[in-house]
Amino acid sequence: MKKIFLTGAAGFIGSHVAKALLERGDEVIGIDNVNDYYDPQLKCDRLAWLSPYPNFHFYEGDVADPVFLDGVLDKHPGVTSICHLAAQAGVRYSLENPLAYIHSNVMGTTCIFEQARHRNIPQVVYASSSSVYGNSDSAPFVEDQNTDRPISLYAATKKSCEVIAHTYHHLFGVQSTGLRFFTVYGPWGRPDMSPIKFASLIWNDKEIDVYNHGKMQRDFTFIDDIARGVIASIDTPLAYEIINLGGSNVVELETFITTLEKHLGKQAKKNYMPLQPGDVLLTSADTTKAQELLQWKSQVSLDQGLAEFAAWFKTYYQSQS
Repeated sequence: MKKIFLTGAAGFIGSHVAKALLERGDEVIGIDNVNDYYDPQLKCDRLAWLSPYPNFHFYEGDVADPVFLDGVLDKHPGVTSICHLAAQAGVRYSLENPLAYIHSNVMGTTCIFEQARHRNIPQVVYASSSSVYGNSDSAPFVEDQNTDRPISLYAATKKSCEVIAHTYHHLFGVQSTGLRFFTVYGPWGRPDMSPIKFASLIWNDKEIDVYNHGKMQRDFTFIDDIARGVIASIDTPLAYEIINLGGSNVVELETFITTLEKHLGKQAKKNYMPLQPGDVLLTSADTTKAQELLQWKSQVSLDQGLAEFAAWFKTYYQSQS
């Protein structure tokens, strides 16, 4: 049995990783600040989803608060790994509130690596993002290509996390694996991301804004595949690595919308818009490294994943109304 300190436990990816760890018998010490970047009720409902497990311990607080972190970890000695998924998410919001990203993503990550350093916790698995690739014209994206030209502050902070991790490995021997997630979707997803945003508007017969006239391409990755990849990283300690986790489902936004319409059983009303500042035109993951180091490959097709998402969406959102 492993003992995992999990940040961002009330988040989309964090809650799925927690559940998968708990179901296999691991102990999870989860933290989250349950902020109001989006409706906190969804975060509370994710926590309620996890609450039946006796080996789940949850504490509400800020990942960038060293005193809070000390208090939690003092109560739970013997942590075998840190899984750091807490972050201020969202590309567009980083244009409005940049300091929130520096606080949560840069300061928070530094605080986590300080805990690993001083408590001799041997391994940190942490969330990076496909956004670090910027508007690269070299696809699919490979981990060793240049990522020094991010086009959003969110991406810049995620790149900073990777550099911080490298520094702590070089100076203090902390092992780490940074996972670059590619457009994650599925049940319990974030309402600021296109799947729930689109589904809500389509369901209520309202217009959806389709940016860059639907010509953006995304490598969609189902949440269960992502959770498997995170857990494979926890189970496979590496010295210092950056690894793509992508679904190899590169489709245009229009195709995504058409598939979502099919599974919702409703037609979208579309409002075509220009490209928004900070948005990238393409994400596409080369997952050779994940296959070689983690024996991981995505398994869920976009059609299957959106079918599961739509079924959850109808049940969850009808229960809220």
